[in-house]
Amino acid sequence: MNKLAALAACLMLPLLSACGFQPLYGNNTAPQLSSIFVEDIAERNGFELRTRLIDILDSDGMQTNKRYRLKVTLSESSQGIALQNDAAITRYNNRMEARFVLSDAGGKEIYRGTQSELSSYNVVQSPYATLAAEQDSGKRAVQDMAERIRLELAVWFRRQK
Repeated sequence: MNKLAALAACLMLPLLSACGFQPLYGNNTAPQLSSIFVEDIAERNGFELRTRLIDILDSDGMQTNKRYRLKVTLSESSQGIALQNDAAITRYNNRMEARFVLSDAGGKEIYRGTQSELSSYNVVQSPYATLAAEQDSGKRAVQDMAERIRLELAVWFRRQK
């Protein structure tokens, strides 16, 4: 049965090229992505987001010889969502939203986008454990958001060709 499924999949591959499907990672957007300078992000998780973006864009973090600039504005909010019988909050949802603007070297805006992320953590008896859970929740949200920003920029560069 596995051989039949593999054969069917191989026979379907030519149909994908006929519909205009082109894999994003099949083209080379890496030079454009690595030529983006990510500006400092002032918000609480901004340093983590900037560092992650520099890593996944394969940039060196230096402003010299960059063709593009990425300015990110990060906003965060927290909301208690679970209550105990004594009205103590036991779970929080953190919402993060990143608005970003890609500009060319001359400062002309060429692309604008928004990404948002929802993460959560539990409140436990230990204040240290709760703080660690909150920080981990923020770090996971930033990592996911950076991946989605990179993907959105890669799609934009791909469409420009």
